[in-house]
Amino acid sequence: MGPSQDMVTVRRLRRGIGVVGIAMPFVLTLGNALFAGRLTLLESISGAYHTGMRDVFVGSMCAIGVFLICYRYRPLDDVLSSVGGALAVAVALFPTASGARDDTVSATDILVGRVHQVCAAALFLLLAGFCLFLFTRTDPAVVPVTPEKVLRNRVYRVCGVIIVAAVALAPASTLLPETVQEAVKPVFWCETVAVLAFGVAWLVKGEAIIRDGSGRGVDPT
Repeated sequence: MGPSQDMVTVRRLRRGIGVVGIAMPFVLTLGNALFAGRLTLLESISGAYHTGMRDVFVGSMCAIGVFLICYRYRPLDDVLSSVGGALAVAVALFPTASGARDDTVSATDILVGRVHQVCAAALFLLLAGFCLFLFTRTDPAVVPVTPEKVLRNRVYRVCGVIIVAAVALAPASTLLPETVQEAVKPVFWCETVAVLAFGVAWLVKGEAIIRDGSGRGVDPT
């Protein structure tokens, strides 16, 4: 007997979140290169809001938000994913301040930018919590712990640690000299690493990677 429709829906939502997350930094970078006529890194992923890729950035974040809000699994997962979805939409609707040196930034822009930063950090930390605590749950009474489940848990924990480290390093990188920040774009790389880690974790949870051979469908642990 195959998986139920609910199980299939959960699996597809997990994969959808993972695919959008992994694709976003690449699509935004390449799209911005097409608009600018040259390949150049963004100041940050959120900085795409101030480029020709604004609609793609906002649409991607809203898509992740809708996926998370629609995600239903267990009560705690439901609440946290809904909060995460609201944060993702907030990240899209409250843009980061422009990184351009010659732009005039008003008090409102600064406030909106701070709301953006708080929502983005909270979203990343919440997604790290999914990786470290929710995805790694194991209930041997429900299903035997397979070697694949052990491997998946290792992947989740690594992804969670990477996200937390990236969130910590992003603000710390602003202490670097401006010339280094301009050349390396450390915030962009921190955000990209965090987004890729969370995307990989959700693809694994959606059974696109490291599947059990039993064909049970959605990982019930």
